[in-house]
Amino acid sequence: MGVTAFTSQANRAYEVAAEFRSRGVPVVMGGIHATMRPEEAMARVDSVVTGEAEPIWGQVLADVRHGALRPIYAGGHANMNEIPPARHDLLTGDYACGAIQTTRGCPLNCSFCSVTAFNGRRYRQRPIENVVREFGAIREKRVLVVDDNLIGTRRDHIARAKDLFRAMIRAKLGKQWIAQATINMADDEELLTLAAKAGCMGVFIGFESPTAEGLREVGKKLNLLNGRDFTSSVRRIQRHQILVAGSFIMGLDTDEPGIGQRIAEAGTRYGVDVLNTLFLTPLPGTRLWDEMESHGRIAAHTFPEDWEYYTLTSPVAHYKHFSHGDILREMETCDGMFYSLRPILRRVWGCFWQRRKPLIALAGNLSYRGNLRLSRQAYRGFLLSRPQAQVDRQPSLATSAL
Repeated sequence: MGVTAFTSQANRAYEVAAEFRSRGVPVVMGGIHATMRPEEAMARVDSVVTGEAEPIWGQVLADVRHGALRPIYAGGHANMNEIPPARHDLLTGDYACGAIQTTRGCPLNCSFCSVTAFNGRRYRQRPIENVVREFGAIREKRVLVVDDNLIGTRRDHIARAKDLFRAMIRAKLGKQWIAQATINMADDEELLTLAAKAGCMGVFIGFESPTAEGLREVGKKLNLLNGRDFTSSVRRIQRHQILVAGSFIMGLDTDEPGIGQRIAEAGTRYGVDVLNTLFLTPLPGTRLWDEMESHGRIAAHTFPEDWEYYTLTSPVAHYKHFSHGDILREMETCDGMFYSLRPILRRVWGCFWQRRKPLIALAGNLSYRGNLRLSRQAYRGFLLSRPQAQVDRQPSLATSAL
């Protein structure tokens, strides 16, 4: 049995592995978490594959057949020309979205992101004809393109994205899709026009911080280039009837009290249709993890049990200017401001006026608003799971340093 897992899914993966092993079934685990914590995983499964599995999976299966399964295999980076299409025909349920991957790797190398540690900094693309063929095999009308950065950063990356969109238009796939991209998508009108014609209905863009100091801290240098006007960039994307979801990170060392309000105001000023604010989370394998671990700043550190909190929606670290209670209040301020009813209605009216999928924008905003109560319950659950002295009575690191 093969199982893969992100860090937040590790405990569930171990539970599934234990069940199958109790039945005498060998279990092989791969994915980002097993790659970053191989010794932990090896203690709970029969074999671990690190890196991308495609280059080594055939060898793993051959070893299983011969009763010679090794404890660990190194997959490395796959040849993108040889990646087989996903078996979408096996998914017979009623899903809201299909999913597809067209590239791997990201050249940005942000300090908090495990993509470069797992997939590398080299931006690798699947052959366009393979992508279009797999797109056509997806039953769902709406598709999530799971690439960490669909368009890339260099001119040749952008040219490949344009060629992909042209091929999708020629194939008349009839799909609507959303993807992750960087803000430089707004710099090329031809790219935006082709993306819209190919079915792009929304992009998820990482703004990360409302301050230049915050962007420098996380290494998001691309967002600092040429004195970019984020409001104008967002509007250029939206003029092509493409929704923009903006993502920010809270808890940077450069963040100070009031950051929740500043992020909400930045999201409103930029004009994003949806705001997604996350806690700074040190994921295993990242530069952020190495730095925080070396300084004793990992707060949720009972492993593997605490991995369930590494969803980016729990404050699992010690933050420089905030106690856990402080930063939770900042998050509630941010979400409460951006998702109050009047701003939601104003954004949806803007989508309606610009013919930019107002019903989807309304559903997205109301979904986030509806989740606020669930988020508060989750926050309380996280606080209750922490030692009391570590949460309620812990001063901020800045106060401790004084």
